[in-house]
Amino acid sequence: MYYKNISDLNLTILRRLSVLPRDFDLIVGIPRSGMLPANLLALYLNRPYTDIDSFRNGHIYKAGERGQFFDINDYKKILVVDDSIASGSAIVKSKEKLKEVEGNFDIKYCAIYVIPGKENLVDYYFEIVPLPRYFQWNIFNHTSLEKACFDIDGVLCIDPTEEQNDDGEKYLDFVLNAPPLYIPGSRIGTIVTSRLEKYREATETWLRNNKVRYNKLVMLDLPNKKARQKANSHAEHKANTFKESQYFLFIESSLSQAIEINRITKKPVLCTETFDMIFNEQSMMYNIKSGKYFPFLRKVALKLRNQLKNK
Repeated sequence: MYYKNISDLNLTILRRLSVLPRDFDLIVGIPRSGMLPANLLALYLNRPYTDIDSFRNGHIYKAGERGQFFDINDYKKILVVDDSIASGSAIVKSKEKLKEVEGNFDIKYCAIYVIPGKENLVDYYFEIVPLPRYFQWNIFNHTSLEKACFDIDGVLCIDPTEEQNDDGEKYLDFVLNAPPLYIPGSRIGTIVTSRLEKYREATETWLRNNKVRYNKLVMLDLPNKKARQKANSHAEHKANTFKESQYFLFIESSLSQAIEINRITKKPVLCTETFDMIFNEQSMMYNIKSGKYFPFLRKVALKLRNQLKNK
């Protein structure tokens, strides 16, 4: 599996910015995923930008407002940007959309990430990344989430405060009314949580009210908070469900638990605390040697140090 977060995207663009000529007048993003790299390219190239439909209608974005008309004589060389190419259908559709105006402009096409063999669909690309691959900016809408496990607190909703986590009325109110955080657009395979079984009905009510679609909910079968704290098996509980399944990914909020789930299962874990993907030990060692995960490891060390201080 290949994974890119927003930080990776930004670094890829900065390191390979020289592949682009500097004579483009306007950057045009392909909605929705193409708007993020288009915005970054417009920032670094110091050019205006817009989306593809606004461009067709003669509008661009300007400081303080959206949709100002532009003079065709002001913008001649156009760079159309998407985040990635896999099948190539999005870039092909975009080219069809722009056929009606291509005689008035010099239009070039760019993708940040392409799979091997699709390089010829664009004039410029930044990096070849094979399948399977996942991006931070669209992973919550990926149809393959039906083959993934999700934590609840810190992922689907915020974490409870110490005051709310009383295993009583305050906690029940939290379970029923917690503000949502990352609600997937696709169906989830299995939700795995350290919440106690006695809160199943309230948890299912919250999931239903927040339109979370899922196949299965696995909770911790212990009588109370004291027993849960004594067992201290949050990561092990989640890892056991993940390990026994055919699922490819676990999405977990806690960095320390994400590392432990990965250690037990040897499967990838996406941590929403940092939006890093925790891979197997061999992969981690490779990335440590390359220097990619030094900031990440510093976060791990600081977190573990703070946890030891609080014991």
